[in-house]
Amino acid sequence: TARKLFATLYNTYSFFALYANVDGFDNSAPQVPLTERPEIDRWILSLLNTLIREVDEALDDYEPTKAARAINDFVNDNLSNWYVRLNRKRFWGGEMDVDKLSAYQTLYTCLETVALLMAPISPFFADRLYTDLTSVTKGSTESVHLALFPEAGESDENLEARMKLAQEITSMVLSLRRKVNIKVRQPLSTLMIPVLDEAQKEMIESMADLILNEVNVKTIKYVGNDEGVLVKRVKPDFKKLGPKFGKAMKSVAASISSMSQADIAALERNGSMEFDIDGVKASVELADVEIISEDIPGWQVANDGNITVALDVTITDELRNEGIARDIVNRIQNIRKGRNYDIVDKIKLTFAPDPAPEEAIKAYGDYIAKQVLATSLEVAQLADDAAAEVLDIDGTEVKVLIELNN
Repeated sequence: TARKLFATLYNTYSFFALYANVDGFDNSAPQVPLTERPEIDRWILSLLNTLIREVDEALDDYEPTKAARAINDFVNDNLSNWYVRLNRKRFWGGEMDVDKLSAYQTLYTCLETVALLMAPISPFFADRLYTDLTSVTKGSTESVHLALFPEAGESDENLEARMKLAQEITSMVLSLRRKVNIKVRQPLSTLMIPVLDEAQKEMIESMADLILNEVNVKTIKYVGNDEGVLVKRVKPDFKKLGPKFGKAMKSVAASISSMSQADIAALERNGSMEFDIDGVKASVELADVEIISEDIPGWQVANDGNITVALDVTITDELRNEGIARDIVNRIQNIRKGRNYDIVDKIKLTFAPDPAPEEAIKAYGDYIAKQVLATSLEVAQLADDAAAEVLDIDGTEVKVLIELNN
């Protein structure tokens, strides 16, 4: 719990405080109307309202463990691992426009509300978090235990469902990347998703940009679930079929195993299917079987319930160069951090000539410079006594001189 909840919450607050102090954020400023906030802000606030109701009900039932687990899941799975991670760039640099102010106000609201919700369970941590937040914006150090317990506003169930679908698809694609050992910084070209119906397609399309950014894939291709692009097999779950059908289990299992691709698509779409076994109707649920998607050459396929994804794992030269550029950015950012550079410090980059990374640097120089706050980026011979850093890029040593641009 110390690591999973308290350390995560502390790190989330530290992230907020770092940039809020740089930008001079003041939560007493007029709040950005909910209707004018980006969808991801409205989603986390909707989920926060759902959390308030869950915690309130659990505490009313004298179930503090249930309440604590709900808070833990919100902080880990949604606030830290999803909202903050997807919105980091909104806090970096730039003027305090409406979008940036909305991000600050949304994260502040989440942190303050979490402090209020956890106060009965972890009184000391909650009090410190609450007073650190409110002493700046409210000009007082009133204890969290003197504040009112939060009241839940309205939740958008449709928005929460769409974001949950996006999270599930993202998790499946990232799992496929790990399966073939392709890191997330390496861009890929296409993600193919067979859709059950138009409603599911619309839900995915509404979150397409978010999914693509998170899994680092260029495009999503939608196909009908019955087009035969992906070949699926159905495996009966005998542990569930046995108690349900008794002596007829073997006949039911045989019918399941002989299902066509169209039948499988209908089972996924409807959630159940009826078979005629010796003149008797037998209803099989989606939970009674395991649907397995077979890999296509050059693709990796995953299936979970009624969601199937196929990832094109072919890496072209262009994609490889973009991946190298992203790796360079990552290594330089780590060096900046190790040197204790301020987040606004500008630098100059000089790369030693090397055919391996030079093509990537030439193609993506502007991107590298923007990401690491470099005012200049060039490829040139380095002096023998130059204090160059050596970057390990997929087993290739890349020498670069990094200097502060004072």
